[in-house]
Amino acid sequence: MATTVLCGGGRDVDGCDGERSLDLLPAALLETIMTKLDVASLCSLASTCKTLKSCVTRVLTFTPNFHIFNVSLSMETVRPLLFPNQQLSSLKLDCGRLGNSAIDILVRPSLREISLHNCRDFSGDLISEIGRKCKDLRLLCLGSVAEKVGRSISRCAFEDLLNGCSHLEVLALMFDLSLYLRPGDGRIFGLVSDKLTHLELGHISSRMMTQLLTSTEISGQDSSQVTSTVLQNVQQLRLSVDCITDAVVKAISKSLTSLIDLDIRDAPLEDPRQLSDLTDFGLHEINQNGKLKHLSLIRSQEFHPTYFRRVSDQGMLFLADKCLGMESICLGGFCRVTDAGFKTILHSCASLSKFSIYHGPKLTDLVFHDILATTLSLSHVSLRRCHLLTDHAIQKLASSLKLENLDLRGCRNLRDETLKAVSHLPKLKVLLLDGTDISDTGLSYLKEGVLDSLVSLSVRGCRNLTDKFMSTLFDGSSKLALRELDLSNLPNLTDAAIFALAKSGAPITKLQLRECRLIGDASVMALASTRVYEDECPGSSLCLLDLYDCGGITQLSFKWLKKPFFPRLKWLGITGSVNRDIVDALARRRSHLQVSCRGEELGNDGEDDWDSADIHQHIEAQEDELEQWILGDEGDVEMEDAEDESEEEED
Repeated sequence: MATTVLCGGGRDVDGCDGERSLDLLPAALLETIMTKLDVASLCSLASTCKTLKSCVTRVLTFTPNFHIFNVSLSMETVRPLLFPNQQLSSLKLDCGRLGNSAIDILVRPSLREISLHNCRDFSGDLISEIGRKCKDLRLLCLGSVAEKVGRSISRCAFEDLLNGCSHLEVLALMFDLSLYLRPGDGRIFGLVSDKLTHLELGHISSRMMTQLLTSTEISGQDSSQVTSTVLQNVQQLRLSVDCITDAVVKAISKSLTSLIDLDIRDAPLEDPRQLSDLTDFGLHEINQNGKLKHLSLIRSQEFHPTYFRRVSDQGMLFLADKCLGMESICLGGFCRVTDAGFKTILHSCASLSKFSIYHGPKLTDLVFHDILATTLSLSHVSLRRCHLLTDHAIQKLASSLKLENLDLRGCRNLRDETLKAVSHLPKLKVLLLDGTDISDTGLSYLKEGVLDSLVSLSVRGCRNLTDKFMSTLFDGSSKLALRELDLSNLPNLTDAAIFALAKSGAPITKLQLRECRLIGDASVMALASTRVYEDECPGSSLCLLDLYDCGGITQLSFKWLKKPFFPRLKWLGITGSVNRDIVDALARRRSHLQVSCRGEELGNDGEDDWDSADIHQHIEAQEDELEQWILGDEGDVEMEDAEDESEEEED
């Protein structure tokens, strides 16, 4: 793994004693040391002096890995960084500011790993070129390809890819394939490498998937080339389909004989017909080979309030009988399953460590009543939108002292007794309480123990909360592990709560305050002035700040959102109507800052997103130095001009 470093203030220090000392070191030695660093750290070094900049420029011509996910680079930036490097083997990049003109720079024969996100302005040419040039490719992840209006992907592009990349082990196509392929085109996936172990498809029709797994020939190909053993070595399969059916589940179970991890979800536009839906008999087909360790079956209500209405407790009995060795189970939208069905799963799977139920309208406290009688050692539990659960269930569940992740979002009958039970969990890192009926008193219980281990806390929409709980949690009496805090939609939260947070010096990296109508400019100023570490600049820890629809935010806040404040900020949520010219100027001046004005959720939100077969690699960002080296100082006055114009209009 690459090492990340941070070097000083980042300004060029020509003629300083440090540079003269560096001149005494052999360039080869400096370059050898630099090969251990990631790209962000190299750019940090390059911004400090000419000697290091020269060495970095040289290293970038032969470094094997180029990984930058949290910054969307422009064509002008990417070209000099990538073009000279003919030894590049791994490329992972956010392509939000790139298009087809960058294909020749990005795609090269030496690559063994390609992970490109936000490819909205690329057409199918990107996919074709990868197939034609990257013959030794092992890993490919493409996100949002051709989503921009006017872009498209042809069937031939997929054929070029699958024919050309015959050594693929990981393939993730995270976009809607059904827009570009007809149901009968599923046969082309029969061309995929027999070395493939991980397959992830953003969206595909269940009919196409069923046809792919049951087809024995491809049009124009010798039938001997494609048999029922297509994808037989796939161990991890993640799919989004139009509708989960018995047919697609049966095809997956019978054809993918090596499957260990199955994640399949749908979001129907209308209630499925009986012949086009999942039933108890479909669950009976799961895990025919007995190798499955991880199972996720989710029906989302994103487009229509529909559920698995044809699955009952009997289906859960079938599933439990086939999944005795399961380690994680996630079930969403099973509206007819009662305590008896869910309890059978819990008591049958002795190795279960992760248990998730989304929207279980018939799940009650009885599911966990005798959980102590089992040998379960649960570390992750999610019970989202299980409205019948009460404090009693969580008290029983908290007997599992190994719990690390507890998601209780939408369980509206949970009150302070839940937090009293949770406060004794020594390993708890993530606690999500959105929409529960907790109060300031309940959150004060966390201070007694669990707060020392807690990394992420969400109390979004807990409308009983006031500033008092913030003063209690962040009184400065102990060192906190907390890094992510969601305080959105708290009608009684004021600037005083943020003052307590800022005063504590807690190194929060993700702070969400959206729809807090009493939060205003004073909060932004307090956060901007926070010194988390004595040797770093103000506000250095915040990477995400969501202020969307905060009632007190005015033009004054934008003066504190400029550099040097919030130097690590990567995502900012704001209400665009505050002053659109200033918002646009801020986005242009801080080109590596993603500014959202429409209320979109920022960053990646945990369980609702998929990590593509360990493809994503988090990179600690040092963007102050990165921007200085890449962008220089252009545009320093642009935002000031916008502010001046706004002030003149107000006058």
